[in-house]
Amino acid sequence: MSQFKSLPGFRAFYPEEFAERRFLFQVWRQMARRFGFQEFDGPVLESLELFKAKSGDEIESQLFSFEDKGGREVALRPELTPTLARMVAARANALKRPVKWFSIGDNFRYERMQKGRLRCFTQLNADILGEAGPAAELELLALLVNTLQGFGLGADDFFIRLSDRNLWMLYLEAQGFADETAKILEIVDKWERMPTESVLEKLESIVGDRAQSLAGILGSFLKVRTLPELTAAFANAGEGAEKSEAFQARLNDWTTLLDGLEAMGLSEFVEMDLSIVRGLAYYTGFVFEAFDRAKENRAIAGGGRYNSLIRKMGGPDMPAVGFGMGDVVLADALKERGIMPQFVDTVDAYLVIGGDAERGAALADANALRQSGFSIDYSFKNQAFGKQLKTASASGARFALIYGSEELEKGVVKLRNLADREEEDVPRSRLALELRDRLG
Repeated sequence: MSQFKSLPGFRAFYPEEFAERRFLFQVWRQMARRFGFQEFDGPVLESLELFKAKSGDEIESQLFSFEDKGGREVALRPELTPTLARMVAARANALKRPVKWFSIGDNFRYERMQKGRLRCFTQLNADILGEAGPAAELELLALLVNTLQGFGLGADDFFIRLSDRNLWMLYLEAQGFADETAKILEIVDKWERMPTESVLEKLESIVGDRAQSLAGILGSFLKVRTLPELTAAFANAGEGAEKSEAFQARLNDWTTLLDGLEAMGLSEFVEMDLSIVRGLAYYTGFVFEAFDRAKENRAIAGGGRYNSLIRKMGGPDMPAVGFGMGDVVLADALKERGIMPQFVDTVDAYLVIGGDAERGAALADANALRQSGFSIDYSFKNQAFGKQLKTASASGARFALIYGSEELEKGVVKLRNLADREEEDVPRSRLALELRDRLG
C-alpha cells in the first residue's frame, strides 16, 4: 500500500465513482440549458481580498489562503459568487440582460469535516442578474425543483424553505432593533442548532437586558408560515408597520412569487420558513434552502438575492439572485434512497484478433470505426480466441468483431452478438453501417 494518501477532505475518483460524478454533472448541465442558462467558469485561485471583503467573517475563517511566489495574498475559491460578480461587473454594459449563467466547478473550504461536508466539493451555481423582480426567484426555484426531480426525487423526498432577509430587517426595525439587525440575523441563522441558554447569552451580548424580550419576539416571528400570519406579525410589531410602503412592497413580491409557483405546479415543494437567513453577508432579499425531508442530510442547495454585490465590485447597480447545489449531499441523498444509477463503462465492440497476420487489418478497422464515432477496444497482446472472447464479454461490449485468417481472405469480419451469441459475416467495407444499424 502506498505511503501517500489524499489530504483530509479531498477525494480521488476511481472510474466507477467518476461515472456517478459525471452523471450528476450531466443532469445539472442538461437542466440548466433547458432553462436557457449559459455556462461559464472562473479561476480557482483568486485574490484573498476578493473573499475577505465580499463574503463575510464566517467564510474568511474557512479559506485556504496563502502568499504566492509573487508575494500576493491569494485563496482557493470557497464559492463562486464573488468571482461571478467581478466578471459581470467588468463587462456589465456589454451584457444582454437578464444575464442567466451557470457553472459547475470545485470549491474549497477549510472546515471541520462531517457527513455531507468535505474540504473540496463540486457545486452547480445558477444565477440571474439584471432582473429586480421576483420573476428571477421564480425561475431559479423552478430550476432547482426540476433539477432535483431530474434525479428521481419528488415532493416526498425534498422541500425548499423560503425566507426573506428584507422582511427580517423591516421586522426588527419595527421592533426597535434597527442597529443590531446584522448581528441578530447571525443568531437566527444558527437558531435551530443552538440551545436556549446559548441563544440568550448571545442576545445579551448584543442587546443587554432586552435579550429575553427579543428572544420571544424572534421565536414568534419564526413561527410565521403564511402571508396572513406575516401580516398579523407586522401588525403586532409596531404601530402601522403592516401598512408601511416597504412592507407592502415585500408582501406584493411574496404574493407574486407564491402565485407563480402555484401556476407552475410547484407549490408543494416550497414552504415559507423565516428561520432561513443564510450566513453570507451579501444576501439582501429572498433566501432559500432545499432540504432532504428525511432530515438525514445537510441542505442540498441554497441561495438568495444579492443586489448590492455587483456595485461593490466596481460595476453598476445590478440586481442579482442565485443558488448553489453541492455534489456531496446530493449524492448521499440519492444513494440512501437507492436511486443512484449503477454505471458500467462499456464499448460498442471488442476486436478479437487471430494473430500478427490479422492485426494490421484489425488496427485499420479500429481506427476507422473510432473516427466514425464508435467506442472500440482490443487486446494489446496475441491471445487465444477463447480468452479474447471472454475478455470481450467481461468488458460489457455489445458485439465482438472476430478477425480470423479465413474471414479476412473473404474480405469479411465475423460479427458476434455477445448477448445471444448469434454470428454473421459482415463485409469490412460495411462495418460502420452494420454496427450503427444494430446499436440503434
